Amino acid sequence: MDGAQGAEVQEVTLSRDGRAVFSGLSLRLAEPRIGLVGRNGSGKSTLLRLLAGLQAPDRGAVRVAGADVARDRRAAIRSVGILFQNPDHQIIFPTVEEELAFGLEQLGQPRAEARAAVAALLAAQGLTGWIGRSTAALSQGQRQLLCLLAVLAMRPGLLLLDEPYTGLDLPTARRLQRRLAGLDQQVILATHQPETLAGFDRVIWLEAGQVAMDGAAGPVLAAYAAAMERLGAGEAEGEC
Repeated sequence: MDGAQGAEVQEVTLSRDGRAVFSGLSLRLAEPRIGLVGRNGSGKSTLLRLLAGLQAPDRGAVRVAGADVARDRRAAIRSVGILFQNPDHQIIFPTVEEELAFGLEQLGQPRAEARAAVAALLAAQGLTGWIGRSTAALSQGQRQLLCLLAVLAMRPGLLLLDEPYTGLDLPTARRLQRRLAGLDQQVILATHQPETLAGFDRVIWLEAGQVAMDGAAGPVLAAYAAAMERLGAGEAEGEC
């Protein structure tokens, strides 16, 4: 992998509340579309936070486009965008325009220039009517779209998505899925819905902070589904 492209997790060790989350995890992440699957507590969300530079490893390093994202926050902001599971944890401004302009201003754009860029972005999406709209008046799907647009406005090379379809009805989820499929950015998506990763270049199955399987989407998703079926059957038998 070219060191100036993609992401690399180098011998990362991380503990939380005295519990080891990762112990020497190493990954090279260069494919355009990478999926993460695993049970709750497997480390998917934590890995995304490490890649975004929002959490620093106890040991090791995480690099995106060649920059150590935990140490170089400016590089992290320019290189990586993250979409959280709950848009209400991400939206901080009362209007759509302010929310979209904030990231651009963080990158150094003058306010007038940032507002003009926001107007152009919304016009390109057919959402001109959103400019003065209250973020509180948006539906769940609209708030998720707003968060995505806010991230994309900053033109990151890597987009991290943590359960982006949670809480969305099926039509809204399908629309978001089509938007994500058409993006130029490298995408790493963590999900409990393995079917949404069909067609991805690579899927990584995490189990208790370790890589259980890593490879083409088809074989990994099939093995993961079979393992979850066995666990479910075992739990059902135990309950009888």
